[in-house]
Amino acid sequence: MHFDILTLFPSMFRGPLEESILKRAQESGRLSVTLHNIRDYTTDKHHVTDDTPYGGGGGMVMKPEPIFAAVEAILEKDTDAPVILLSPQGRLFTQDIAFELARSQLGRQRQRILLICGRYEGVDERVRQHLVTDEISIGDYVLTGGELAAMVVVDSVTRLLPGVLGDPGAALDDSHASGLLEGPHYTRPAVFREWQTPDVLRSGNHAAVARWHREQALRRTAERRPDLLDRADLTPQDREFLAKLVDKN
Repeated sequence: MHFDILTLFPSMFRGPLEESILKRAQESGRLSVTLHNIRDYTTDKHHVTDDTPYGGGGGMVMKPEPIFAAVEAILEKDTDAPVILLSPQGRLFTQDIAFELARSQLGRQRQRILLICGRYEGVDERVRQHLVTDEISIGDYVLTGGELAAMVVVDSVTRLLPGVLGDPGAALDDSHASGLLEGPHYTRPAVFREWQTPDVLRSGNHAAVARWHREQALRRTAERRPDLLDRADLTPQDREFLAKLVDKN
């Protein structure tokens, strides 16, 4: 998977890209990232990338010329690559969208996604209308720019790629991957400050352990994000367990 990222502040990405899973993914060849400074695609001597908005109002708007020039130069004939603008007006980023972006690249000889980091009051509307293929927001709040949002997308999508995580099934068990939140986890010691690990987890009964994890995921989702249950893929046994939770309350 290759990410091209258009930004006014390339140095913001150095820390996240040089640590942990993203670092290892790059070292193994499963991920590559190229940072493109939008100022490099300006044509004036001051490298201006923004201007005052027509019609008045506060703030500045990112100019269309350098963004168009950058995307066209970078992608050239690779017109199938998604061009995504990080924007508070975009569709809300979810685990399903992360899977969508990861899957859309699988099987292609050239795997590529281009991300545009918005800044200031936003980008000229012609970028939205005639250049980008998608807009993504990572939440109902406003950041100073799209750089942090781009890092979230890169991280979330990368960990879904084959071979990136040590456990091949790990990403499928994460919160939101199955439509539910993950339940609790325990590790050694079995007893810590008189708090004991549930007996079932040390029983060696794999079926019982699997059912315990499922029920704990259902319980935690019902307590913290009950809205997720409306669209989760629930079995009759799941529904029976949830009904018992309601009865207890």
